[in-house]
Amino acid sequence: MQVKILGCSGGIGNGLRTTSILLDDDVLIDAGTGVGDLSIDELCKIDHIFVTHSHLDHIASIPFLLDTVMGLRPNPVTLHATIETINTLREHIFNWKIWPDFNVIPDAKTPFLQYQEIAIGQSVTLGDRTITALPANHTVPAVGYRLDSGQNSLVFSGDTTTCDALWEHVNKIENLKYVIIETAFGDGEIALARLSKHLSPSLLIEELKKLKRPAEIYITHLKPGEGEVIMREFEQSQLAIKPDAIKNMQIFEL
Repeated sequence: MQVKILGCSGGIGNGLRTTSILLDDDVLIDAGTGVGDLSIDELCKIDHIFVTHSHLDHIASIPFLLDTVMGLRPNPVTLHATIETINTLREHIFNWKIWPDFNVIPDAKTPFLQYQEIAIGQSVTLGDRTITALPANHTVPAVGYRLDSGQNSLVFSGDTTTCDALWEHVNKIENLKYVIIETAFGDGEIALARLSKHLSPSLLIEELKKLKRPAEIYITHLKPGEGEVIMREFEQSQLAIKPDAIKNMQIFEL
């Protein structure tokens, strides 16, 4: 199983792309602006989209993806998310005002966009791959995801602040190899991080004390202009193993 980072920034500009992860060639974990770098042929292969939450930087490319590939592929696209996220997408995006409702196109009996509700702890198996929703703590209902090849697992936090329940789940993963977790702000903006329910280096350091299993740690969702500050704060910390900043097009093998 191959995991490719299409976007890992908290914003755009100068080559930055917002959150999106490609699992093999047919599954997206979130669909931020990074999806736009895929070719039309690659877009046509996407069968499933797992959404962590409804914020625009994580769902921006879904409407364009559907509009691009409809008519170029015979099968519908399945969107997996919590019921709260699905309801938000129905009400605010696919509502005929912002974008057409692909859940009734070409008709309600055979829609091109199919919704599949997922709850925390629930798993979806696609071939040899298992994707499990994990707890997260954000300003809107949100989840993270565990990607399990059978040999190894990668945990993606989505957007979250401190969350004991996340680590309770993660510490049960015997084949854990990677943890990708957000760190949106430097500690100089820790008040904003708390208000917006994101993490800063000092907050993440406290969270990592809850991790009881060995794993490679990568940080994502760094706000534009904050990257150097955030990484410097990690370097100056007392962490035995410093997290690395994830990069666009970085590949993880599971």
